[in-house]
Amino acid sequence: MGPADPPAVRVPVGEDSHLWTSRSAARRVLLVAHNVTSAGRLLDVLPLFHDDFRIQLLVTSTGSSAFSAGLTELFAELGLPVLPWRQARSIPVDLAVSASFGGQLSAIQGKLAVLSHGVGYTKKLAGREPGAGSREPGAGSREPGAGSREPTFGLSPEWLLAGGETFVDALVLSHPEQLERLRRSCPEAEASAVLAGDPCFDRMLAARPHRERFRRALGVRRGQRLVVLNSTWNPEGLFGNGGSQEDVLPSLLPRLPAELPADDYRLAAVLHPNIWFGHGPGQIRAWTGRARRSGLILIDPVHAWRQALLAADLVLGDFGAVSYYAAALGIPVMLGSAVQDRLDPEAPLASFVRDAPRLDPHGPLRAQVERTLAEHRPLAGPAEFTTSAPGASAALLRQRFYALMDLPEPGSPALLEPLPLPAYDPPRHTAPLHVRTRVRGTEVVVERSTGQPYEADGPTHLAVHEDTLDPGGLESADVIMREGPADDPRLGGPGLWTAEVLDRYPHCSAAAYVTGPGTCTVRTREHGGFLLSAGPGADADPAAYASSLAAWLGAGGRVPAGGVTLRMRTAGGVHPVTVAPALRGDPAAQA
Repeated sequence: MGPADPPAVRVPVGEDSHLWTSRSAARRVLLVAHNVTSAGRLLDVLPLFHDDFRIQLLVTSTGSSAFSAGLTELFAELGLPVLPWRQARSIPVDLAVSASFGGQLSAIQGKLAVLSHGVGYTKKLAGREPGAGSREPGAGSREPGAGSREPTFGLSPEWLLAGGETFVDALVLSHPEQLERLRRSCPEAEASAVLAGDPCFDRMLAARPHRERFRRALGVRRGQRLVVLNSTWNPEGLFGNGGSQEDVLPSLLPRLPAELPADDYRLAAVLHPNIWFGHGPGQIRAWTGRARRSGLILIDPVHAWRQALLAADLVLGDFGAVSYYAAALGIPVMLGSAVQDRLDPEAPLASFVRDAPRLDPHGPLRAQVERTLAEHRPLAGPAEFTTSAPGASAALLRQRFYALMDLPEPGSPALLEPLPLPAYDPPRHTAPLHVRTRVRGTEVVVERSTGQPYEADGPTHLAVHEDTLDPGGLESADVIMREGPADDPRLGGPGLWTAEVLDRYPHCSAAAYVTGPGTCTVRTREHGGFLLSAGPGADADPAAYASSLAAWLGAGGRVPAGGVTLRMRTAGGVHPVTVAPALRGDPAAQA
């Protein structure tokens, strides 16, 4: 053991572990993580070993990936004994499960099962990371173009053979088409192939009934459409700088919230873990600061990306696996990057990339999104080729895992963990919003976005959040808003806060304090204070209710003593809003 190597684990494995362990397990199962991406797929199958007192679970990292960040935190979350890679290769295990070929996997002393960490095996690689199947780093690595040209990751001899023989005992495939490609590229490994479906996709299939819950968790309101931006890693991905292509991201991110109205669309981004952990979450937040202030939400790339996918109305993606999963679920997909150089041309993913609708990054975005939604017809390929055993992967995988360990399966059914319900994360627009309105009687049409379309006409006003990045924008705001509990002592309550805002900003005509998902207190400069609440069937941002009231009052409306109900039209629906004058003792009247 070198001075830089972490110390070996003594319990529950090690030469003298029997002196310290409380339970002696009949079998050892080693989870081998290459990086966070592959570790995410190991989390899918981990429940297959739950409740079995005969099994001791262990985890290790090969240290072979350039993307090492995030693993330490993920291992801490798992709470399993973490073996240094040197020790993991030196102790006997009954089963090792990996979701990558990175590292010297052939040196593992035990049966080895390898899962895909994407939609099967789709990428072609002219070379490979050192030591995929070899005992020494770099042994057997190839220069681009050497030997077989453009081998497919996971299906070629470069990845499956060591010393001319396969070292994988179970190569898990999700569909027979992968088996056909394996037979052509590496027939020596055919005997190790196992058709066992896709546990990642099965978890999504099982969670489809909870789509509306996932949408509510992301703050998607009635009538809104959730657009999920998705990018795989590397320069040609949607989030990349274009590689040899044009870098469209810096202009696309601000244009999306400017052209897609805030009440009609909710924006979220699912980035590949290699982007998230490669550049660092802080850097991703820094790059997307303007977009996040405009309502974009960044989705946890390990624990919540599938829920966001199930909640989506449209995915703006690229040639990565997530876009293909979305298409397999029947979700409309538009590709912002359709580079095929990295794909096996025989893989179904390559066919999908050739056929899927394309985004014109220079054309009007809203028209393209609406056309894709209106013309969407699910492609047959993704649903057919993602898995040949929908809903059955847990049983098939556990059967093979236990057979490799020569251990009878538990009597209980093999089940995967249900996808958890993410925490409630509503949008927070702190970027100034241009509000376009049309008033007819008590009906008010409202459309808000961070940009003002060239073709916009009719009355407009500027609504600015008090926490805007540029405080100078508050000087020209017509409506100033914020959200918080009605009894927040820091703000003094809605009455005091609204009074202070109107006193501080002479141009402002209305101050709006959002107190809940359907309630808002508004103080106007000319008409006093009002309590706004969502009527039956209403489900919109209360800040939009405030803008509808400001527009209605500006058009000559007056609130009678008994109140009035405005019918706000946005997101393709009608949202009745009850407007009541603030009486003495009401929050809006307290100043």
